[in-house]
Amino acid sequence: MEKAIKTDRRILRTKQSIKNSFLELFSEKNFEQITINEIAERANVNRGTVYLHYSDKYDLLDKCIEDHINEIITLCKKRDISSPGIGNESKPVFDYFRDHYPFFSAMFANERVFLFRDRLLNFLSVNMMAKMNSSNPIANEMQAQFMASAFIGIVEWWIRKQMPQSTQFMADQVRNLFEKNLVYS
Repeated sequence: MEKAIKTDRRILRTKQSIKNSFLELFSEKNFEQITINEIAERANVNRGTVYLHYSDKYDLLDKCIEDHINEIITLCKKRDISSPGIGNESKPVFDYFRDHYPFFSAMFANERVFLFRDRLLNFLSVNMMAKMNSSNPIANEMQAQFMASAFIGIVEWWIRKQMPQSTQFMADQVRNLFEKNLVYS
């Protein structure tokens, strides 16, 4: 009889506390200025506990980014197939950005965090290329790169402006912009 291996809830709480502390510090100062000691102190754990779960602050940042990118991927895979289009696809993503505003605000505010943008850009462009039906792979790649860059630019603007419009408004605007420019059909 096989038993599923479950992670102890205390471990999950500790990891979440470390991530939350890291995010708080990340919103207060540049990444380079954050130390493991500060993360541990704020999370109310010792340094060894942080190192037990993460090899260094770069690994912690990487895991935070990976968690959010994976959530966005999951959202995109769950989308309603009966209502295609960039507006319908982007609404849940804008909702996710809104719901995790502190994380994304910190990511977009820190100019030195290229890893986040690169991963998001890669995921979006690959996802968009998969939906294109042109026989020219170079044209598809360029168009997908353009669309993904435009989408990230709009999201970044929205986050930096502290989300002045609703997620539905943003999804509609993205759809309108792409349709006006015949980028997405």
